[in-house]
Amino acid sequence: MTTISPGDRQLLDLLAENARMPVATLARRLGLSRTTVQARLERLEASGVIAGYGVRLSEEAEHGIVKAHVLITLAAKALPRVTRDLDALREVRVLHSVSGSFDLIAILAAPSIRALDSVIDRIGSLDGVEKTLSSIILSTRIDR
Repeated sequence: MTTISPGDRQLLDLLAENARMPVATLARRLGLSRTTVQARLERLEASGVIAGYGVRLSEEAEHGIVKAHVLITLAAKALPRVTRDLDALREVRVLHSVSGSFDLIAILAAPSIRALDSVIDRIGSLDGVEKTLSSIILSTRIDR
């Protein structure tokens, strides 16, 4: 397991703000040399701490996309099957295993309320799903 130093954490925090930030800018903001920052990035990538870089869409680009959190209660021993079934649904963007009265939280995205309703119905009908509770996301107040 790779240990993440406080300096690595600062670098990761900057990349979370903007994964396309040039190494020279990262170095200047961290008070380090460009070669030191490049070496840290390579080490974090090679060790798997950085698994990849992604795109975060603007609110304008996501206009018309309806998102929801779906809390899911499972039957005993249904986790592997339900996880596989949920992975096959393109509307499932993220799936968290959680503690508490629910077993999973899925974050869905669909082009309309009707499409979202349909996928929530499909989730509820999956073999091994006992109960769902859905909340439509109205707005995002903080996204880091």
